[in-house]
Order: sequence, then C-alpha cells, then structure tokens
Amino acid sequence: MKIVKSNRKLFKDHQITDESVYHNKRTILKSLGLLASASLISQPANANILDWFTDNKETNDKPQTLKTLKYTPTNSDLKLTPESKVTSYNNFYEFGTGKSDPAEYAHALTIDPWKIKVNGLVNTPFELGYEDLFNQFPLEERIYRLRCVEAWSMVVPWIGFPLSALLKNADIQNSAKYVAFETLHRPDEMRGQSSRFIGGNIPYPYTEGLRLDEAMHPLTILAVGLYGKSLPKQNGAPVRLIVPWKYGFKSIKSIVNIRLTAQEPATTWNLSAPQEYGFYANVNPNVDHPRWSQASERIITSGGLLDQKRIKTQMFNGYADEVAGLYQGMDLRKYY
Repeated sequence: MKIVKSNRKLFKDHQITDESVYHNKRTILKSLGLLASASLISQPANANILDWFTDNKETNDKPQTLKTLKYTPTNSDLKLTPESKVTSYNNFYEFGTGKSDPAEYAHALTIDPWKIKVNGLVNTPFELGYEDLFNQFPLEERIYRLRCVEAWSMVVPWIGFPLSALLKNADIQNSAKYVAFETLHRPDEMRGQSSRFIGGNIPYPYTEGLRLDEAMHPLTILAVGLYGKSLPKQNGAPVRLIVPWKYGFKSIKSIVNIRLTAQEPATTWNLSAPQEYGFYANVNPNVDHPRWSQASERIITSGGLLDQKRIKTQMFNGYADEVAGLYQGMDLRKYY
C-alpha cells in the first residue's frame, strides 16, 4: 500500500485555551452557510500539527488538545450539547448496549498505532497511520446536529476534514458507485464483539455505506476530534464518519477500512433488521420507525432525563437545502 504524503499544512487560528474562551469566539462567528468552508481549504497555512504530536503523544486514556485547527463559521447560533453529555451518552455496541458502557469500557481500546486503508475501485490505494489523520488535511470545526434513530439529538462541535478530500487522493475509478466502511474488529479490547449478550447480537465488524455522491458531499466529514480535542475512545477514536443529515448509526466509528465498490454494500443494521433500518437512513419525520414515531426528538441537555425537552424533527435533520437534491425523484418511504 502507498502512503499518501502531502505538502499542505494546517490553518493556524489560535491556541485553544479553556472552554469559556472557545465559546466566546464562537459567538462572534456569523453563519456563512454550511458550504462556505469548502472554498477555504486551499488557503495557505504556517503550522503543522506534527509539531504538536512530537511533544504531546496521545495517551491510551485521555484525549489531547488539538492546538492547531481551522474554525469553520457555520451554524454558530446552535446551542451546543454539554461536552460531558457528548462523551458519556453514546451508542457504541462494541463496548456494550448501555449508553454509559462506552465511556466505562472504551479505555481498553488501543488507538495508536492505527491504520486506515482506502482501496477497492481506485487507481491509487493507500493507507494512513495515526498521525496522518491529523496532518494530511486541514482540520475544520463543523458544528452539526446529531439525530439518533432512537429519537434523541445533540449538537456537537466536531473537528475533522471532508471525506471527499481523502477520496480524491485515491483516484476513484468510473465504475465506483458506493463507499463501504468498516470498524476495527478487536474482540480482546472491544468486549461487545466477543459476547452476543454484551454487544447486542449484531454482526461484527460493524459496517456502513454511502452512495458515492453522498460521500463526496461537502457536509460529509471524517471527524478526528470534538470540543477542541482529539476524539475520546467512546466517541469513535481515532476517526469516525459524520453524515449530519442521516441517523447517527450511519456515522460509523473507529474506521479501519474505506472501500470503493460498484454495488451497494451490506451494512450492519440493515442486515440485522432490514424492516427497521434502511440503507439510506435519512432523517425523515414523515417516516416512523416501526416501533416509535420520528416526528419529534428529545434534546440531550445538561439536565437529567426529566429535564429534557422535545422539538419537532426537521427533514434531513435541518440540512434539506444542502442535500435534498441528492434524492430528487426518489420515493423516500421506499428508500428509507
């Protein structure tokens, strides 16, 4: 496999300090549209995150501050979910089906070294290592809504880069129509993979997929951090997919393989319960889950369960203006 090298350097904005400073900066950013960042990627920079990694090697348990990143001025009016909730209320069945299981057990996962392969119907297959995830592409903040198929939601300040930037380096063949993703399979560290009872009785390794035009859309990113720091293990370290207009289970965690294919790839939840979880899994308040309504959602806030409020769910999770054109002419009740 070929290792992609790049001369591009990261944007240098400012050194992240405490979270209050972080929030103050966000409040002065005006919404310029979710696609604005795509036009900024080619701008020059004068710092490389490898300098930080040399002196601040990631420990096996604690995420480290990402000192160099490009802030993206998008949707700055959205109220962020508290970081403590984002990192403690998770679905990551590889560590258990309870919402608190990932935070309790994911410390066992080794994330450095790491390898992510890009292959399949490409002319230039390659691998990225752990440090490559942080220095090969300009990092951006993307403040996105996250809507779970279980009818709860968060707003998360992800740090990452467009998936399209990665895929373009592979020189995609014309026959490629889909992108398949695969999660790490390491049962000795991921307890849910070694026990059907703990891991929800779903097939492992976890797999997901997108149509190629969905994968290349500017909103689709690979996230390597949140809240100014590298991803916690319970949130899918070291790299996960984020597709903000789809239900959260599409945003596969701890990715080790990205493969371009001609046929629609099999996906974990579609294999497990095809009548409940379709391949597309676009957020749609007009198409209920067989066991509950999708018309509204519970917002995860700083309070307890009784403190949460419900809001109406938006079509495509609020990103219809950007992505509805991808599905023109499709019956979204059939292609759910």
